[in-house]
Amino acid sequence: MGVHCAIIGCSNESGRCKASFFRLPAIITNQGEKTEELSTKRRTLWLSRISRADLTPKSYPYVRVCSEHFEKGKPSPLYPEDGLDWAPSLKLGHQKVTSLAIQTPLRGNRMKQREEKKKSVEAAHSLLELFNQSRQDEVPKLDDPEPDHEVTCESADDDYVNAQHVQTELSSDSISALESDYNRLTVENIELRQKLASMTISEEGLKDNDDKVKLLTGFASYHILMTVFSFLEPSLHVTHSSALTKFQQMMVVLIRLKLAFPCLYLADIFQVAPSTISKVFLNCLNVMFVKLKPLVYWPQREEIQLTMPMEFRKHFGLRVAAIIDCFEIFIERPSGLKARAETWSNYKHHNTAKYLIAITPQGNISFISDGYGGRASDKIITNTSGFLEKLLHGDIILADRGFDIAESIAQAGCELKIPAFTKGKPQLSALDVENTRKLAHVRIHVERVIGLLRNKFEILHKTIPIDFLASTDN
Repeated sequence: MGVHCAIIGCSNESGRCKASFFRLPAIITNQGEKTEELSTKRRTLWLSRISRADLTPKSYPYVRVCSEHFEKGKPSPLYPEDGLDWAPSLKLGHQKVTSLAIQTPLRGNRMKQREEKKKSVEAAHSLLELFNQSRQDEVPKLDDPEPDHEVTCESADDDYVNAQHVQTELSSDSISALESDYNRLTVENIELRQKLASMTISEEGLKDNDDKVKLLTGFASYHILMTVFSFLEPSLHVTHSSALTKFQQMMVVLIRLKLAFPCLYLADIFQVAPSTISKVFLNCLNVMFVKLKPLVYWPQREEIQLTMPMEFRKHFGLRVAAIIDCFEIFIERPSGLKARAETWSNYKHHNTAKYLIAITPQGNISFISDGYGGRASDKIITNTSGFLEKLLHGDIILADRGFDIAESIAQAGCELKIPAFTKGKPQLSALDVENTRKLAHVRIHVERVIGLLRNKFEILHKTIPIDFLASTDN
């Protein structure tokens, strides 16, 4: 498919004519403030000369102007500014824009100008009325043999010419005013488009706006967001019929995870169908799972011991490898009876998906299991999730008293620390109370991490749709 000229009414297309095609001038940001200001002014002038309402910042890279719209057949350099072909000027298909470098007056000055123009128009009309009245009064009557004074043809013609001259000047002023207003409105239109682009969810709209990035995605800065995008971009796919760019696909997932917006609302934000949002979310979420899963890794023992917090050193030495716990998220009620029974949680009184999470003493997430039905016990998940394969001989694992996995941990040559039970005892001994207090003081960190996850990603507070889950047969 050939490249088309963007000028209104121009039908030139590459491959079908001998004309050359030129891109929209880029804004140069790495050669000083003056060059950036001048290149921005030049792009604005080009857009004003092209004057197409359907152009958006998203389509700027595809805009082309053919050589027939330049005096010398090609654009002149950025410097000097007064070059003959600094912007297209021939066969523009609309009223020629004389200049975009218009200083828009203040509101008060504009009102004064309008009042002055109004007064000048009224004065001109009054002058014409007086002129016409005087001509009627000065024409001699046929039955008047001796008029008071003589009216010559030369004086009447002179007065008529003067009146016509006033009317011509008035018309010229009106045309200049209309042309000035047209240029001003064109500049305001382009500025509003740029402002709208900054409000949209795109690379340009989020650039240098870390607060907006953090609100929408949870990432601390735009730089981190773009780093993640550059890592994911090769695995994301778009075609000529795709409604969303790769960056927008990633943003759909991040925004929905962070803010739990429904598909209908996201469809309104990105101006696409809700079904498109649902499809993009699931496809891009799978890509992110595969690509980002290696970022959750089990650190080497030396890495953990090198920065072991003092609270762990005092009570457990350097042997603590992980603190574990399970957390559950609500899911929709499955239609199958077996799936409904396997996902029912007596603890939450709801159908849930259950995950085992492990953190290092430093607070980093080092392991997340696959999802299990809410009916699965902590012991079953620990034994079948692959967590035990991560342990090294001599490691200490901290857990809640619901983890009845002492035998499994012992078989791996490790030690399990859980709070003491009061079952079969009237009360805990002083030693058990002290050990439980020390353990609870450090084990609480895993619950804090789970709480931070829930607060950071609002979707974890909602009931997850059943189509977000993938069933696997073990």
